[in-house]
Amino acid sequence: MTKEDFLKFLELKEFPEPVLVAQPADGALDVHTHDFEVFALVVEGSIAIDSYGIEKLYEPGEMFHLLFMQPHSERYGVSGVKYLASRRLKSKPSP
Repeated sequence: MTKEDFLKFLELKEFPEPVLVAQPADGALDVHTHDFEVFALVVEGSIAIDSYGIEKLYEPGEMFHLLFMQPHSERYGVSGVKYLASRRLKSKPSP
């Protein structure tokens, strides 16, 4: 997926403008959650995400998606990773 395709995808999904995230070479994060939903496009390096016991490796041009509060762990490649991340906070229910 190209950056332009990713930006169009985000617009269709009504997600905000992405920010560039960089993580260090051979770094990792243990199991955690986020208080947002995220779509991200890897632009450099690689990231392995393990969620519910299933690990998937993402490399440049590949997009990953994590739901609100989805438990997962992360491992970064030998060159680290850079990705564009668009985060949407969980919307509050209507009264």
